[in-house]
Amino acid sequence: MSRQRVQRVGEEIKKEVSEIIRLELKDPALEKLTSITGADVSRDLSYARVYVSIYASRDEQGKILKVLEKASGFIRSELGKRIRLRHTPVLLFCLDRSMEYGAHIEGVLKSLDPLNKEGDEREQSGDK
Repeated sequence: MSRQRVQRVGEEIKKEVSEIIRLELKDPALEKLTSITGADVSRDLSYARVYVSIYASRDEQGKILKVLEKASGFIRSELGKRIRLRHTPVLLFCLDRSMEYGAHIEGVLKSLDPLNKEGDEREQSGDK
């Protein structure tokens, strides 16, 4: 299967799973800020790893992932109705920590910024 087709199917799965979660699932745990950030599909289209970004505490993130895993059969069946594939891929939900990691890096950079300003001031005054 061509890499372009696998990528197109992944993008379509990402879009449709996001819609299904937003419109079809009625679980209160999913009212937190959740978004589908990506979907990696195997070359044979039998598995899809769906990345979910969840803006909540670690405990709540785990609970939401469990809700999604329980609902994966329903989501898969709805996906099969919306996407015309011979076999609907098995969905594996994974937590996407890229936003969390980016916020951490930004915090580290901000914490280093005052240190750099103090170092520049000392160099300019000759207090090396």
